[in-house]
Amino acid sequence: MRAMWKGTVSFGLVSIGVKLYAATEEKGIRFHQIHAKDGGRIRYRRTCMICGEEVGYDDIAKGYDLGGGEMVVLTDEDFADLPLPSSRAIEVLEFVPAGQIDPILYTRAYYLEPEGRAMKPYVLLREALTRTDRVAIVKVALRQREQLATLRVRDQVLLLNTVLWPDEVRRPDFAFLDVDVDARPAELAMAESLVESMAADFRPEQYADHYRAALQEVIEAKLAGRKVMQLEGEGPQPAAVDLMAALRASVERARAARGAPATKQAPPRKKTAARKRTARPPR
Repeated sequence: MRAMWKGTVSFGLVSIGVKLYAATEEKGIRFHQIHAKDGGRIRYRRTCMICGEEVGYDDIAKGYDLGGGEMVVLTDEDFADLPLPSSRAIEVLEFVPAGQIDPILYTRAYYLEPEGRAMKPYVLLREALTRTDRVAIVKVALRQREQLATLRVRDQVLLLNTVLWPDEVRRPDFAFLDVDVDARPAELAMAESLVESMAADFRPEQYADHYRAALQEVIEAKLAGRKVMQLEGEGPQPAAVDLMAALRASVERARAARGAPATKQAPPRKKTAARKRTARPPR
């Protein structure tokens, strides 16, 4: 891996020299846009809507649209004067319980490697976070923008996760939230039974990107000039009318897939004829 950033982690009076590495990479298959007629690559040119000339990167500024045709133009000098912290510092603000951070806030992940003589304070911070089960809330300037982030431990390495600011998370506003849906106790019990029958420990290595593998097969088949075999699937399932029956069938299928014995269903009760009441003769 190639370091993309060098700086320091500072908490209290302790500073730790670190290198920053991208912790993830997308494995999707990338395509070029081409002209379907002759296979030529499609090019995009940056042209000015007023003069029609092609504009180079050095002549491009950033504009904030005020509406009504008015624009505020910002140059590199304007961004350089912003009151950002040092672009080479990760400032620890506080340490919070790991379970208090909503996963929706996480965006990008980066590994931190100790640099030079920083190995001992790096290990001390790593062990302190592990033993207290806390993560550090930090601020860091990346790509000319101040970011809120967390520091936590993964595989004995400090991991920096940039997170969204609170006002960047949308609140759900859906009409169904105002509808009062009455779920019967039997339906809730069966739904819980379905969850329990499919419960497992998360092991990400057991999953694979089947779409990417199928797409790679198409590409290889095109190169070899052979026909692509279609994968067999279950096809669309009809909509279930009886929710309770669908839940029960789902539980049985999940248990069968795991080799668990099927649940014994209680036999239906026989209907008995109602006894006729005869009036007693008066004494």
